[in-house]
Amino acid sequence: MADQSEFESMAMPFMDQLYSHALRLTKNSSDAEDLVQETYLKGYRAFSTFEEGTNLRAWLFRILTNSFINNYRKKQRGFEEEDLDDFEDMYLHRRLGSTQTPSLGMSAEDMLFERLTEEEIKDAVEDLPTQYREVVLLADVQGFSYKEIADILDIPDGTVMSRLHRGRAKLQKDLLEFASKRGLITGLHQDRLPETVGAGGRS
Repeated sequence: MADQSEFESMAMPFMDQLYSHALRLTKNSSDAEDLVQETYLKGYRAFSTFEEGTNLRAWLFRILTNSFINNYRKKQRGFEEEDLDDFEDMYLHRRLGSTQTPSLGMSAEDMLFERLTEEEIKDAVEDLPTQYREVVLLADVQGFSYKEIADILDIPDGTVMSRLHRGRAKLQKDLLEFASKRGLITGLHQDRLPETVGAGGRS
């Protein structure tokens, strides 16, 4: 059982990460601040139930995620899950957590994504349906494992993998179509790009 008096010193180092995640979920700085404040209040009150030696960061992210679901997702319109299984997973997720990309062995897709700005990628992530955005952010930005994400979201490991694959596929499809409209595909080996953009792209 954790000592409640130690909560502040143990939990405060994660505030910036929690706020960054909350901002990406809520898309609003005021809502993100409220969500983080609620997370710390609930965390403090429940800290006696935290098992010492386990992952405090994941525990806090679970509280934040549950608070988001309870307070914010209710306000959002429902959506039908898109059929994304036909889209190739081209590992754009390597661009989400770091701006560094190896200069050797880059595929045509890697070269293309290097020409997109961080803001363009951020906007594409924020446009993902909520259930995909949650998993993509937890995996590719926060670096949680499948098991940790499953615990945070209270869903099976297989659901995490499915949502992550679908979320990445949709993100990659959207960015490729955006790049096609901007003419960034010109000069790359288009035979190595998905049919979704082809020569000249699809609107």
